[in-house]
Amino acid sequence: MKTYLGFGLLIMTAVAAMGAPQTLTAPIRGHAVRKPAPPPAIYRKNVQGVVPRAIRGGNPLQMLNPRAPARYGTAEQSVVIDPETGKWKGIKLFEIIF
Repeated sequence: MKTYLGFGLLIMTAVAAMGAPQTLTAPIRGHAVRKPAPPPAIYRKNVQGVVPRAIRGGNPLQMLNPRAPARYGTAEQSVVIDPETGKWKGIKLFEIIF
């Protein structure tokens, strides 16, 4: 009888152990902090010209409007002027300032 009781307790302990939730995770002891990636070489401030200004401005059709508000810029910002003649030479589509 004692063997049946001992064997029964052993079986019940095994069943209870199998039914209990088991977590197999190691304790976390401080992670190595990653350094942030270096910023890109070209910043939003460094890029100028007609196309970036049209994208940033919100309404690119206002760049064609002669009575547009000042926040859309002036023609002098978008045009290359020849220093000898004083006439416009071209349009600055993209301009990168370092």
